[in-house]
Amino acid sequence: MAVSLKDPQDGDLGEVADINVTPFIDVILVLLIIFMVAAPLSTVDVAVDLPVSNAQPQPRPDTPLFLTVKEDLSLALGNDAVPRPALQATLDQRTGNDREQRIFLRADGAVAYRELMEVMNLLRNAGYLKIALVGLEDTGQGASVAKP
Repeated sequence: MAVSLKDPQDGDLGEVADINVTPFIDVILVLLIIFMVAAPLSTVDVAVDLPVSNAQPQPRPDTPLFLTVKEDLSLALGNDAVPRPALQATLDQRTGNDREQRIFLRADGAVAYRELMEVMNLLRNAGYLKIALVGLEDTGQGASVAKP
């Protein structure tokens, strides 16, 4: 509380030395609201403690069916060239119409992502939804091993 040194009889109101904190509180509340809105937007990674699965790993088939996208964008099923329009019929013949069989898809490094997605769409339209992408596993010794 402030103390006035002037005589109260002068009719002049004395100066009050108290700090007006109302604007300060207003600014703090506005900043708090801004941070409350912006904080969830800045979260990129969500930490989740996932449970451990006790499912058995799927065994690899004895003769996996490899679909290859070559550098010239032609397709090969195993070692045989396959035209894109005949892909579904050829897959049905090779799998015995088993659409649950996994197709191992591999592509040359020069193939654009767009082209790879088109081949995946062809497989999906043919009814083959189990697609495994094949890549190379780095062994750390300068050699690479194909890993589905």
